[in-house]
This record gives sequence, C-alpha cells and structure tokens, in this order.
Amino acid sequence: MTRKAPPAKVSISPHRWYSGCMQIRDRYAPSPTGLQHIGGIRTALFNYLFARSVSGRPQGGAFILRLEDTDRSRFDQSYVQNLYDTFKWLGIHWDEGPDIGGPVGPYVQSERFDQYKKYALELTARGRAYYCFCSSERLEQVRAEREAIRQSGYDRHCRGIDPAEAARRAAAGEPCTIRLKIPLEGEEAVTRFRDYLLGDMEWKNSDVNPDPVLLKSDGFPTYHLANVVDDHLMGITHVLRAQEWLSSTPLHIIMYRAFGWTPPEFCHLPMVMGTDGKKLSKRHGATSVDEFRAQGCLSEALINYVALLGASYEEGKDIYSLRELEERFSLDKLNKAPAIFDYKKLEWYNGMYIRMKGDTELAELCLPYAVKAGLFGGPGREPDGEQRELFVRAMPLIRERLGFLTEAASRLGYLFSEPALPPPEEFIPKKGDLAAAAALLRRGRELLRPLAEAAGDEEAEALIKDYAEKNGIKLGDLLMPLRVAVTGARVSPPLFGSLRLLGPERSLARVDRALAALAACCRGATNS
Repeated sequence: MTRKAPPAKVSISPHRWYSGCMQIRDRYAPSPTGLQHIGGIRTALFNYLFARSVSGRPQGGAFILRLEDTDRSRFDQSYVQNLYDTFKWLGIHWDEGPDIGGPVGPYVQSERFDQYKKYALELTARGRAYYCFCSSERLEQVRAEREAIRQSGYDRHCRGIDPAEAARRAAAGEPCTIRLKIPLEGEEAVTRFRDYLLGDMEWKNSDVNPDPVLLKSDGFPTYHLANVVDDHLMGITHVLRAQEWLSSTPLHIIMYRAFGWTPPEFCHLPMVMGTDGKKLSKRHGATSVDEFRAQGCLSEALINYVALLGASYEEGKDIYSLRELEERFSLDKLNKAPAIFDYKKLEWYNGMYIRMKGDTELAELCLPYAVKAGLFGGPGREPDGEQRELFVRAMPLIRERLGFLTEAASRLGYLFSEPALPPPEEFIPKKGDLAAAAALLRRGRELLRPLAEAAGDEEAEALIKDYAEKNGIKLGDLLMPLRVAVTGARVSPPLFGSLRLLGPERSLARVDRALAALAACCRGATNS
C-alpha cells in the first residue's frame, strides 16, 4: 500500500459528498456477536449525524441499520436485542432497518442468501471469479507452507482450471467455493481510491488478500461479498467506518469494478484508543454501552462525549445536545489522529449533565441504582412514600458532587439508616484529643436544634459562625465532630442541609450516641 499525502484540505468536490441531486444514504452494519462497543457506537453516531446533517438539503439523508449476521457460530439473538435497547436508550433512530422495514429490505443478511449466490455466480460467468475445489486438508497444508516462507493467503491453485470444466464439476455436485479473481496485470493491477479523510490511496493488488472466498461451500457468503452486494442494492452512497477496515477497501473496490458498479464514497474514521495509545479494550476499563449504563452514565453525556472522539465543532464549547450535533456535524470537522478515550473526561461530562437535572428528574434517574444498592432497607426494596420524598429532597445535597448516578446511594446512606459509629479518632480535630473532641461536640449539640430548624444554609452558617467567634473556637473544629456524629464520616454531603432533612430529634439522638461513646473512651483512657 502507498499513501499519497493529501493536500492540507482534501479537495473532494462538494457535489460528490453533499450532493443536492441525490439522497445521501449511509448505514451502520454491525455483526450481532457481542454487546455494543463504544467504538461501534461512535461509528453509528457519526453515520447518523452525517445523514441528519444533510437532511435539510434537497433529497436529504437516510440512516440505515443492517444486521450482518452471517457469522452464525457467534450469533446470538440477545445481542440483537441489546443493539435495539442500546440505541433506544441513546435516542438514535434509523430511517430503515430490520425492525421498521424499508424499501430495500430485508435488512438482515441471513434473509438475503439468494442474492449473494446470484451475484457470486454472475462474477463467475463474467470471468471475474472462479470455482475452487481445494479440500480443507489441502488449504491447511498450503497455509502452513506459505507461513513458513512468510507469505499468507491462497496459492490460486484452482485459478487456472478451464471455466467450462469447473462449471461441469460444480454442477455435478463436487464440493467447491467461489473465489474472487484479483486482477494482477495491466492497469487493474493497482487499486486506487480516494478517502475523504486520508486522501488518495493506492494499493498494489499483489498486496491484497489472494483470491479470497466469496461464497463458501455451504452456500454462505463471506463478509466481503455480502457487504458489497448489500451496500450496492441498498443504494449506500457513503461508507463511514473505522480505519481498521481500511485494508479491506481495496478488495471492496475490486469487487465493485468486477460487477461494473460505482463504489460508494469512503471515509475511514480515526481509531478510538486508550490513554496508553493502544486500541480501546477491556484492559482500559468499561467498553460496552451496557457497562457505562450500569455505572450510572447518562445517555446524553455518553452521546456528547463520543461525538467528540475524533471530531471538533466549536471553539470554547463542550456541551452539545443531540439536536445541536445534528446541526453542526460535518466531515470537515473530523480529525485524522486517533481519538483518546478518557474515562475521567467522560465522568466530567456526566457530572455536567447531572447538574442540569431538576430534583425530581435526577431522583428518578438515581432511584433504580439506589434500589439495587439496598438504600431503602435491602437490595431490590422499593422506597415507601416517605423515603421517596426524602430521596427527592436530598438531591440538592449531592447534585454538585455526583460523577455517576450509582454514587447517590453511598452518599445518602446516612439519611435512610443509622450510620455505624466511627472510631473515636475520627472526632478529634487537629492538635486535639478525645477530651477536646467531646467538649466541642457538646458545644455543637447546643446549636443543633436551631441549625436543624434554620430556614436555609445562610441562616445556619451565620448562626454557627457567630457562636464560634463569641466563644473563640475555630469554625472547622466546631463543625467537624458534629459532622462525624450526624453523618458517620468526615467527608459527607453538606451538614446544614443534612440536619434539616434528618430533623432535630434524629440529629440529637446521633450526637448523644456519639457523646456517650466518647465519654466511655475518655473514662477508659483515664483508668489506664
């Protein structure tokens, strides 16, 4: 392969990529052999956005879903359902697909086998493909021999069989496959195409997979045949896919030319990498959308972040709704360099979207995770009316500190059940001791009722600041033992809001419990 360096701005005629004379048709064509991966979601999203970005133009754009389910050994219907559930959650809808139909269906490859056989035989009749009668044992021997001399692929053993003889053998029922005849001579010995992002590409056909199988002996098509036939029959005008598929493009171009068809335009998207510069995988963390969803990621945040993996839109703007992305997306805004998936950055986006939610909406989003965590009396137990009301009222305490929805339960546990009493040393302020901690907590107890009954944080803060100044006490030293007694931790949601939600009686009971424990510790220290 040779890459010709493109100019600073790849000069593809606008009428080809954004034609007003034809409908733009692109597609997402996953193989349902696993959960939806973040890289696949990025590919689907960019195709969706590209189709939507031209929807206001003459003829508009159409985004198509096609299931490439020819790998039956790994196919599972649950993965199909996962695909539908994932995109429903993300809010991405296709214009044509297996579940909604369309003018060029069926949109499932296993329902299109007659088409693939028809076109494989057509290539054979044209002399652009041939029957191969090599046994699996011979192919394995060839593979081993070629690997020993650092070569790969088929040795073209059956390419020279007389076509008439080959046709008679195939008609007689002799097991065979159909292989594509890769051009090796003349002008066709080199395959050239232009990629929107990478520019002019040139491949020597001698470097292309030698005469790959198009139709297997069991009548099943290979990926490459089904992909090309389907894209042509479905009128796909633009193929946006990850750069890992770049090496397959010369083979696809060869097939288009063998059929006499016009290839679609290609744009190979930058890869999605981990922070170590390697392809994103489970070693980096979550990769499937299900995992991100289980962690409490919002669909809007995931869409926003994924849309920026390998693309940029406006200087100084980070937050985009799906509608805004549809309006702003352009292939000119794609980057050639690999995109780095940063989990901390996704958490930042998620936190930003969480902070946009009102109390009721945020509570409803957090509720399933809190129920699963057992916040309301045990795993799976739903809240009663009083608990649900308290949960909604608690949202302002944690909204600014949430990174993911799953964190709500652990942050609010002290509101729904008595927290464990922390070790005595947790109550001790800097340069203090147990006796000092107990004395400070007794001081705080004097203020607890008015703090819990204050109209808001400002009133409560003014009250305790005034008390601390009049009594010569550092505000932090006064607050810390009180926070530990009430919430069970040094770090917690805002204390004043917590006191208002717990109420004075529950708060006083916790302080009294802590005072009793500290008194016992002080007596033990004195006796020793």
